[in-house]
Amino acid sequence: MARANQARFLLASTSEIYGDPLEHPQRESYWGHVDPNGKRSVYDEAKRFAEALTMAYHRFHGIDTRIVRIFNTYGPRMHLEDGRVVPNFLKQALNREPLTIYGDGSQTRSFCYVDDLIEGIYRLLLSDEHDPVNIGNPTETTILEFAHAINQLTGNPAGIIYQPEQRTESDPQRRQPDITRARQILSWEPRISMEEGILRTIPYFEQVLAAL
Repeated sequence: MARANQARFLLASTSEIYGDPLEHPQRESYWGHVDPNGKRSVYDEAKRFAEALTMAYHRFHGIDTRIVRIFNTYGPRMHLEDGRVVPNFLKQALNREPLTIYGDGSQTRSFCYVDDLIEGIYRLLLSDEHDPVNIGNPTETTILEFAHAINQLTGNPAGIIYQPEQRTESDPQRRQPDITRARQILSWEPRISMEEGILRTIPYFEQVLAAL
């Protein structure tokens, strides 16, 4: 469609490109550590193939392409039952239940508020950059630290409970983007702190839970 209409094409890729990374933080030049036959490989390899296909169309057909590698993003309108840590923790905290941590909570993620993400994607779309660009928050946070922050921001007195780790094969233990290229090419970096982002997100989840 982009070729037929001479349109600009933007691919929403993801940090799953890097698999369970051996490089930390992850730069766009890192080729990744992905099991092509693992339980997560359908998702990981689909994104990797999508990037390869996009670049092939750019190089061979001259399509005006962009590739954004999106890292963990959160904010209002997330599905309550989507299984990710932000909805899980906010649902438990607002119901005054203890937050469930699998393992010891040392796994890390980097949380980017949705408004920052959209700004980064918009700047990339308007740029002349064809190679992949990481868009995410470079501040690395352990799940345990994140749980304590959620309890504090919601005033949840129920604390934390620990359950045996339920790690999916090849599930990454660390996620942190290197956003050097985004800073240089797009003059972009996240501006909304995790605390501010969570405070902006809480009212939506309160509304959803009140309607149940």
